Amino acid sequence: MLKKRSEQRGLFEADHLYLDHVGRKTFYGFLASQRGKLFRDEEFAELYCPDNGRASVPPSLLATALLLQAYDRVSDEEAKARADFDIRWKVALGIRVDDRPFAKSTLQLFRARLILHEKMRAVFQRSLEYARETGYLKKRKMKIALDTTYILGRGAVKDTYNLLADGIRELVRALAGVEGIDCEVWAEKHGLSRYFASSIKGEAEIDWDDDRARKEFLKGIVRDAERLVESAREKLEAGLQGSDEGKRIIEGAELLVQLLCQDVQRDGDDVVLKKGVARDRVVSVHDPEMRHGRKSASKRFDGHKAAIAVDTDSQLITAVTVLPGNSPDCEKGLELTEESEANAGAEVDEVIGDCAYSSGATREEFAEAGRRLIAKVPSRRRGDQIPKEEFRIDLEAGSCTCPAGQVTYKLVSAGTREDRRGNRYQLRAFRFGAAICADCPLRASCAKSRRGKGRTISVHPQERLLQEAREFQHSEAFGDYRARRQVAEHRLARLVQLGIRQARYFGRAKTGFQLCMAATVANLTLAATNTGQMQARRGQKGGPASFLLRILAAAKSILHHFASYLMGSTPSSPSNHPLHVGFRLCF
Repeated sequence: MLKKRSEQRGLFEADHLYLDHVGRKTFYGFLASQRGKLFRDEEFAELYCPDNGRASVPPSLLATALLLQAYDRVSDEEAKARADFDIRWKVALGIRVDDRPFAKSTLQLFRARLILHEKMRAVFQRSLEYARETGYLKKRKMKIALDTTYILGRGAVKDTYNLLADGIRELVRALAGVEGIDCEVWAEKHGLSRYFASSIKGEAEIDWDDDRARKEFLKGIVRDAERLVESAREKLEAGLQGSDEGKRIIEGAELLVQLLCQDVQRDGDDVVLKKGVARDRVVSVHDPEMRHGRKSASKRFDGHKAAIAVDTDSQLITAVTVLPGNSPDCEKGLELTEESEANAGAEVDEVIGDCAYSSGATREEFAEAGRRLIAKVPSRRRGDQIPKEEFRIDLEAGSCTCPAGQVTYKLVSAGTREDRRGNRYQLRAFRFGAAICADCPLRASCAKSRRGKGRTISVHPQERLLQEAREFQHSEAFGDYRARRQVAEHRLARLVQLGIRQARYFGRAKTGFQLCMAATVANLTLAATNTGQMQARRGQKGGPASFLLRILAAAKSILHHFASYLMGSTPSSPSNHPLHVGFRLCF
């Protein structure tokens, strides 16, 4: 049952006694000043039974604790300890010094309720409401910037042998749960005990340099997996479909089948590992939603992607979401734009992105929605060949003019293409005649095809949109948008500072909660600092910069003492010797 905090403040509460000691303009002091304003217990009423059960810990207190946890980047156990013993947390929470406000499980249960009821976004939206209430977020049309960064997944990433073993273990647990016995006992009964070792490969006594031995070992694992999937099918046919036990069996069996299909294939009577990486490959049984992803051609990661939208004027984060690690950066760009309008209560005038948002399909998606997208079109120069951008394509006249001034009207079919949204397009291309290109002085740097063929210039399905984008990015007005786009990178850096680089939880939904909390803290600290309610954090004593300054000051003092020493001034005691003075100043 929902318990509400009393509006009556106590004389012995920490925010009354120690607010000045902790600091009114720290994040802890700021949260103390927002008690009863930032979060109200009534806003979380749908998470609790209205008239039955034991009184809960006030949800406004738990929501504040989650913000403190994101700000200090601590675990649930450490969050409970700080709420019990840290005076800064007690001031922020507005509790007595001797209070122990919640158990670790209470905080975890509250987080689960927020995720299940999708109330975590309401917590995030509260940061934007606070910015509006303080006047920091003005009522105006917004220019938002979109960007992404990677999040390293929480699950363990393993090779195919151990990945299949993990999948077998998960299904064994589900089947053993139906019979009500321990999973290891069930595994031993069915000849699957080896999968409960620390590593299936580590326990295997085979020669890993022997190709035949490796194939036989893999064949045995696949045989056990298929036998286990068949046992799961028989259990489901026995009447478990629709039950909770049946759902767990189906999930385990589907995961194991997916692991088999993505990594192994039959080669006659043998079973071999597939070459290459399967599309949408599951990389971890512990977190099946993790994916292989790439931030660049040389940088790979395993996990998810954080996608954000930022108001470029106020630098507030207006929308967040978590994408699969292997999805393109532009995924859900339009949804983030629409969420920004709903969250901030203001119309989005223009959307700014980097080259990842410059594809024709993305531009068409925004154009169909009546929105203006500004993103740089990357150059696709291939070695020393004259790029397509130097050819002038006139879509109205149906012509293409080359850098040498030659014009062609010959438009030919160039096959079909499917974009990321699943739409298929008929490709077309302008073709210059072989005779025209043969006598052209630019042929050596233009037409790389063999003699007897001319240059072909492809026409993109969204060529008109791309032409308009190229024309705009060469204008002076584009410089302002280039600067605005960097705001999103700064906000991502702030989120990384708050710990989103490493997922704290398993699954995309819980990782989304972590991102929401970090974005909420980032917005609150930004708005409070710019409205004077918080003081910007400076370098703390003991940091590298501070230590360097002390080293320089000590060196100056040492030189001064040595100068006095050489001029005849003798130290009165060993502790006044220049080396001792310098050591004291440094340490």
